[in-house]
Amino acid sequence: MTSSALPTSQSTTRAPLPRRERILICDELSSEALDVFAAHGFEPQVCTGMKEEQLLELVRDAHALVVRSATKVTRKLIAAAPALRVVGRAGVGVDNVDVDAATAQGVVVMNAPAGNTTTTAELAIALMLALARNVARGDRAVRGGAWKARGKLLGSEITGKTLGVVGLGRIGRVVAQRALGLAMNVVAHDPYLSGHKSPLEGVDLLALDELLARADFVTLHVPYSEATKNILSRERIASMKPGARLINCARGGLVDETALAQALAEGRLRGAALDVFAEEPPPADHPLLTRDDVVVTPHLGASSDEAQRNVALEIAQQICDFLIEGVARNAVNLPPVSAQALRELAPYVLLAEKLGSYLAQVCDSPLRTLEVSLSGEIARKDASHVRLALLVGALRKGCDTPLNFVNAPQLARERGLALIERTDDEQHFLHSMLKARAFDRDGASHVIAGTVFGREPRIVRIDDNYLDLTPSGPLLVTKHADEPGVVGLLGTALGRARVNIKKIELGPGERSADGLARGFLSLYDQPSAELLEELARLAPLRHVRLVQL
Repeated sequence: MTSSALPTSQSTTRAPLPRRERILICDELSSEALDVFAAHGFEPQVCTGMKEEQLLELVRDAHALVVRSATKVTRKLIAAAPALRVVGRAGVGVDNVDVDAATAQGVVVMNAPAGNTTTTAELAIALMLALARNVARGDRAVRGGAWKARGKLLGSEITGKTLGVVGLGRIGRVVAQRALGLAMNVVAHDPYLSGHKSPLEGVDLLALDELLARADFVTLHVPYSEATKNILSRERIASMKPGARLINCARGGLVDETALAQALAEGRLRGAALDVFAEEPPPADHPLLTRDDVVVTPHLGASSDEAQRNVALEIAQQICDFLIEGVARNAVNLPPVSAQALRELAPYVLLAEKLGSYLAQVCDSPLRTLEVSLSGEIARKDASHVRLALLVGALRKGCDTPLNFVNAPQLARERGLALIERTDDEQHFLHSMLKARAFDRDGASHVIAGTVFGREPRIVRIDDNYLDLTPSGPLLVTKHADEPGVVGLLGTALGRARVNIKKIELGPGERSADGLARGFLSLYDQPSAELLEELARLAPLRHVRLVQL
């Protein structure tokens, strides 16, 4: 544990005047990034290895925090830092930062999206080659004195073989390009490119099941979400080409690991290489750890000298630009606006992202059109970043691209999602209102609207139901027969599972075309998949969906 001011680098040119903004570096960072801060007149303080209680004292007058993955920037930590303006994550993910809390307080959260693209892609290629030529098994044999074991380690050339890339995002595209350079045939699957021309010459887009049936090697490059959980399920693993090999350098939880171990044991698959697991570290008795045809590494995707240097330099420069010029690049929660405008509109930005996220989750197929209308006071402001926040929320589901307000329009175009502004003639008594309507590719549509009371975002309408909900946490949405006792059945089932209800809003069946009533249950706790299945079996229930806000 250390806490010290860093010396500035020596230079023959005149040093910049010291700046007053206070920067805390909470995790280990490349020394070259420290030179970037020094070149702009900043003298950051290093405070690595500290617990939250210790950081609570240090952040009280901090203007910027720099973290990697070890430090958790919690709601409590953000609340203790009234001067905080920016949190910089030296890496891609921001899972260790409470982005909602930062947004509500007007704090920009930045990441470094490009720094580890090549490193992760190259690890996938390395693991594929290691599988093809039994590199790990050969290493163990030689170390064990079994030099003549090479007869049992007959490998495969990759030239002319077919690589199936699941997910053609930033990393998946680099993997595909490298594989083409190795004279492989490359096919890919990406649900958001369905019906579109492949973005890479020489790479055919296929349905997932067709890809699995054709590919000699399958590599995963999709984010983890409810939609991608166990994307390689027991059934899909069974449908893979006999003798195929699997590589996962993306996220744990994408593969049914028990089913994978069984497929290897039965000889249906020839090998697997995993850099990530559903539980990390994996338990000692994990069935894949005992197999000789499996290569495992300890989450090395971003672990290279170049990647660590690149993300550190990237985030250091971004923080300097923001503190000096007020320009936010690679912000995951806000567009590049002045700090003053950011603080004024932060609640609307948070609301817009929640509305977009709700629409993406309730539509059964990818969104085709997103209509947005503003009315009241918010309509008289420059709210372009509010509209972008709606787009970001709608795109975030199933997105493996580091998503922000700069690249969201481009990603929307790639996915065929149009954002349309409409004039809203609806009469209401609210100071401001934001309304959004989504149409999916099956032609279904949903409407949601919200406002801000004080600085608290609220949902005031869902489809034809007028209500008052805080857009936070799990939201259980039901369609059910409009009859007595439904709320009691739901409450009893949730109570048995120790899932506490925060608030219930109901919409009578007479408001809906199908005659079914609607229920919106805001929950304190996360219901399990088993509980959702139990609720769906209740006699009055016709449909149950869990939405994460």
